[in-house]
Amino acid sequence: MTSMTAIPIDYHTHNYRCGHAVGTLEEYILSAIDKGLEQIGLSDHMPLLHVSPEENPDTAMSMEELPRYVEECLSLQEKYKDQISVRVGLEGDFIEGYEEQIAAIVNGYPWDYVIGSVHFLGTWDVTDFRQVHHWEDRSVIGVYEQYFDAIQKAAATGLYDYIGHIDAIKRFGFRPEVDASPLEDAALQAVKKHGLAFELNAAGIHAPCKEMYPSQRILERAKFYDIPVTYGSDAHHPDKIGQKGLDAQTMLKNVGYTQLATFERRKRVLKPF
Repeated sequence: MTSMTAIPIDYHTHNYRCGHAVGTLEEYILSAIDKGLEQIGLSDHMPLLHVSPEENPDTAMSMEELPRYVEECLSLQEKYKDQISVRVGLEGDFIEGYEEQIAAIVNGYPWDYVIGSVHFLGTWDVTDFRQVHHWEDRSVIGVYEQYFDAIQKAAATGLYDYIGHIDAIKRFGFRPEVDASPLEDAALQAVKKHGLAFELNAAGIHAPCKEMYPSQRILERAKFYDIPVTYGSDAHHPDKIGQKGLDAQTMLKNVGYTQLATFERRKRVLKPF
């Protein structure tokens, strides 16, 4: 076993099924064990509902793969139960107007947790580098307004346990010239009102925005609102499990967090760290 990462859990991971990650579920679990984690959450992307997989290749697992994904997760949870707690999760896109279809997926399987993430504004995947051209000739603050409005609506659905990468709209470095903090605060207030947690997601470090999701300011405001936090590497390669764990721990402790939100069968348990 290598030295233990600073954060003992990692709840945001992907695997080969989504098409833009590499590695099997088992390889992610083995990496987590090797790094000394106590819990590993498997949380691949929900199948696409409102856009064509042909026009959006390598974005998410197919609907046919969903039951196989859950079956494999449950099998590995049992296989490694004496070495690490494996939590069976899903990154569930919020798509306005498709709440019933999302609910069918959320309610149809024995998830430990479901991440509420906004990737799409309409048919535009704002997190896809292949679609960055959609920013052209758009008002940046206008896009931010759409995005954070979608976060509020996601929080209100009751479908999710926590909000993923709450400010992922900054991924490609497009930042409004005017202050976006009222939009961020409104999103945080919705998360608080509806009893959700949020994540500190390390993946932004490697994106053009060059900082974790969320920003330091949002993290501080989330603590002010006393919103529970969890941690996710958003690993798309087994080696990335627990990435920037020491930095994440430092950031969280500096703003006053002493506990991490963990989940089992849709119930939240706060774990000291």
